[in-house]
Formats: sequence, structure tokens, C-alpha cells
Amino acid sequence: MDFQHRPGGKTGTGGVASASETNRDRRERLRQLALETIDLNKDPYFMKNHLGSYECKLCLTLHNNEGSYLAHTQGKKHQANLARRAAKEAKEAPAQPAPEKMRVDIKKFVKIGRPGYKVTKQKDPETGQQSLLFQIDYPEIVEGVTPRHRFMAAYEQKVEPPDRKWQYLLFAVEPYETIAFKVPSREVDKEPKKLWSHWNRETKQFFLQFAFKLDPKLLHPPPPPPPPPQQHPPSGPPQVQLPPPPRLPPPPRMPPPPPMAPPPPVPGGAMGPIIPRPPPPMPPGPPPMAPPPMPPPGVHPPGIPIRAPPPPPVPPPPVPPMSSPGGPLPAVPPPPPPPPSNPPSSN
Repeated sequence: MDFQHRPGGKTGTGGVASASETNRDRRERLRQLALETIDLNKDPYFMKNHLGSYECKLCLTLHNNEGSYLAHTQGKKHQANLARRAAKEAKEAPAQPAPEKMRVDIKKFVKIGRPGYKVTKQKDPETGQQSLLFQIDYPEIVEGVTPRHRFMAAYEQKVEPPDRKWQYLLFAVEPYETIAFKVPSREVDKEPKKLWSHWNRETKQFFLQFAFKLDPKLLHPPPPPPPPPQQHPPSGPPQVQLPPPPRLPPPPRMPPPPPMAPPPPVPGGAMGPIIPRPPPPMPPGPPPMAPPPMPPPGVHPPGIPIRAPPPPPVPPPPVPPMSSPGGPLPAVPPPPPPPPSNPPSSN
């Protein structure tokens, strides 16, 4: 059977839902809606029988689960029965007159102006509470009338824009205008010793004193933050940083030594014993150490190698006689060799 090319279907989608599928989807949507808006514990027509199923006492219907009952409550039958029951109860109920609203007659009188006042700021030395003392003068007050006062929130008045940081204290009496004082919006301590009022009939002065409660943040300040953790070395005693040692002055510069001349040659071609030169003069300071004793003459000092005598010079080759017009030249005898010299022996 072709489900795609049926009337009402779209290419690429499933077939059109049947009537049963449409009803099942509608009941599920109604059940979800009823779960959000209806509480079964407060429904007077919901009842669970001894078989474990649910009944509607208004429509006398039987349901297998709560979802079925909730879908029923959104149906036409249940809604029609509810409207019929409400109309019947309204018809049988006796007509009751509506309760009359309490009316307060506004007393009208001629206002003569604002009274004089004095405000004193105080602080309790024991508890540290801040308080205010108001003194209002009513010299022209009506006989037999006592001044009244009340606290008003910032949102009750219409004179200034509301600000939650402030509240108003009002004083009113005939024939004076009502005056108000703007005070901080803090909690008032209502103990009899902290909040009291007094009307002096002789001087015609009204006194009112109240104190603010202490801020809990001031009573119990937050603990200071913990100190940062100290980083301990992994092992070993604690290292103490020592001050740097004092610097010594640089030593004086030594003069360069004079150039040493080679020792004079010993006659006979042999080198004699090397005699060390005396050291250069030292700067003033401790006395110089004495040089080691020199060996006696004829003894080679230890630690110095003995130099062999140079070889005898090679005689030049004989020059051949040259012929001359006058005759042969006389032969020149060669020079005699030098006498051999014995090197000194070391004992």
C-alpha cells in the first residue's frame, strides 16, 4: 500500500495518521496539560476503588490509570457536567448580601500651619544604639485631643520618589498640619525602654523617642582572613641569610721586574753554575725571607740539569790551489784545534 501519495500526504514523510492515532495523541497532550494544572489530591471527583482502577464520581466513568482520568477531565463530558453542577449549586444557594465595606469619615477642619519641633540625636554609651528624640510643640491644640504618630514606608507616600533606604515618621493633631520626618529605613527597637512617647498637657509638648537596633554585622564582625600559609623547606634546619662579608681593599700594584740579562759565557765553551739574581725590591711590609744558601764553587746545584759542552767547530774545507802566471801559491796550513776542556764533575 502506498502511504506517500495519499491525499493530504507530503512527499518524503510518513502517511497520514489514522483516527485512532490522532485520538491517542490528543489524549496524551491533554494528560500532560492536566498534570501541570490539576492536583489529583485536591480533586473532589477523583476516587480510587478497591480494584485499583480510578473513577470519576461526577461522570460515573471508570479509568485504568491516572493519565486516562486526567484526559477525561479535559473532555467535553466532564466540562459540561462541571458547568451543570455549578449552575445547580448557584440556584439552590440562598442569596447572601455582600458585606459592607468599612467607611472612615474624613474629618474636615481648618489647618492653622505647622507646629514647632526639635530633634536630638543620641547614642547609648552602654549598648552603642543610636536613637532620636522628637519634641513637637502644639500650643493651639484642641482640648481633649492627643497627638498621634506612625511610621510610613517610602512606598506609601506620594510626595517624593520612593527610596527603600528611607522611611517617614508622621505626627498629626488638630488643627495643625501633618508633619513628617525622613529617617533611615532601619529596624526599630520596640522595647518599652527604647520606644516611648509622652504628652505634656501643661506645656502642650509631645515627646517621642525610639532607637534603632544594632546591625548584626557590627555585633559579630566577620573574622579576619587567615594568614597566608608559610612555605617550609622540605628538610634540614632553617636557612638564615647572613650579611655579605666586608670587602678588603685591593692590594697595591707591584712594579714590573727589570729584564734579566743572560749569564756571561764561561771560557772554554762550557756553562758554569747558574747564579740566581737577587729578587727585586719589595714594597714596605714584613721583612723578606732570606734566600736559600748557595752551593760551594765547583758543585752543581741540585735540580738544575747539566748542560753538555758545545761540539768543536768544523774546519773549513781545503781551498784548491789556484794557478797563477807566476807559479803555484804556497799552501796555508790549517789552524790548530782548540785544546779540549774537561767539564766540571758534580760530587
